Amino acid sequence: MLQSRTGDILKKVVELYIARATPVPSQSVAQEAGMRVSPATIRNEMAYLEQEGYLERPHTSAGCVPTDKAYRYYVESLPPVRLAPAKQALISHLFHQIEKESEKWLGLAATLLAQLAQNMAVVTQVKLPGCKFKHMELVALRDALALLVFVLHGAKVKQKLISFEAPVAQPELTVISNRLNAACSGLTAGDIAALEEGLPPMEKLVIAHILEMMRAEDELEDDEPHWDGLHFILSQPEFARGQRVQNLMELMEQRSLLRAMVPAELRVPEVQVIIGRENRSEAIRDYSVVISRYGLPGEATGTVGVVGPTRMHYLETIPTVGYLASVLSRMVSGLYGREPQGTG
Repeated sequence: MLQSRTGDILKKVVELYIARATPVPSQSVAQEAGMRVSPATIRNEMAYLEQEGYLERPHTSAGCVPTDKAYRYYVESLPPVRLAPAKQALISHLFHQIEKESEKWLGLAATLLAQLAQNMAVVTQVKLPGCKFKHMELVALRDALALLVFVLHGAKVKQKLISFEAPVAQPELTVISNRLNAACSGLTAGDIAALEEGLPPMEKLVIAHILEMMRAEDELEDDEPHWDGLHFILSQPEFARGQRVQNLMELMEQRSLLRAMVPAELRVPEVQVIIGRENRSEAIRDYSVVISRYGLPGEATGTVGVVGPTRMHYLETIPTVGYLASVLSRMVSGLYGREPQGTG
């Protein structure tokens, strides 16, 4: 554990490097740290920090650059910070305007997060552990043909045409719908399959189509995430040379960046920070990730996060990710008729 003065000097070096993206000399720290110590003392402290692996020098005569170890110390020393009220109000207002248009939530979240964090944002759709039956309707079309409208928890709607062996009228279809809604509400495909054997032929035919759609949904990989803000990364001085950006672009093209970003344990409502070499994937070890789950734990969760250089504005990015995760959790809770869990 660093002594108080040494830690304060390290935090000032990190803050100056985040702001300027150039190696930080001891003179700059002496001028801006507001500490009643001599420049020589600051030089000695910085030399100690370099020896301990918190700082490094690109060139012998240059100033110092923070290492991943320094950023970790800086992030761990940050006090709990709430997003500025004006930014909270902006986010809440914009989401209120599209509250009834769930298909727009993720695009708005990605755009807002990229703009506020000035880095690349990623937001994924909520994913169910196993899709669940919510509601169905059968609509008579002509003769023996009907339209099955099937709703899953999470507001996903599926439609399919069903051909019965004999003509069927709307009143009979309504009776079938009511019976199946009462029997299957909230059940998974496995639960519904267990009920299938004891059903009358027409209901069994409908259930067979429903199970087909549910099993196909369960086998789907995650939907393509919503990305925004790549141009912010491309404008950072760290990525003026192409290899770092090329690694990121290759992951995006292979649809594997999200897998590389998400840590093994990520829970609602925690915001996690993964810095540089802490990332599991070699390809993003020049980056930091600030990431959180949102939604209903154990039922329907998605991911919201930021990717950027290790020289990231953590003090702004962490509360922004936390607040957006809390807003999305409230929206998802509304879809499910649940009380949202508190998030940062």
